Amino acid sequence: MTPAQCRAARAMVDLSQEDLAKAAAVGLSTVRNFETGRTLPIVNNLAAIRRVLEEAGIVFLDDGAATVGGPGVRLRARRNEFIPPDELTSETDS
Repeated sequence: MTPAQCRAARAMVDLSQEDLAKAAAVGLSTVRNFETGRTLPIVNNLAAIRRVLEEAGIVFLDDGAATVGGPGVRLRARRNEFIPPDELTSETDS
């Protein structure tokens, strides 16, 4: 997860930095410093931040994961939401 992905994901699920830090049980400065590119959190803190965002419905698109232009984020499809057959993946096929 990149700092830009974290900012975008937080915006998509309407979480403040404070809300994310609290839900991930990390310090607010950990989220702030990561999102501004000042520091990279230790592995378990970064994993906790990512887990909270994924549980909120975020899917992280890594470099080369069928994306144009690099890493990104999107919201997980809802159960009743139509997904075109060419966009079905193991994550969206339920």
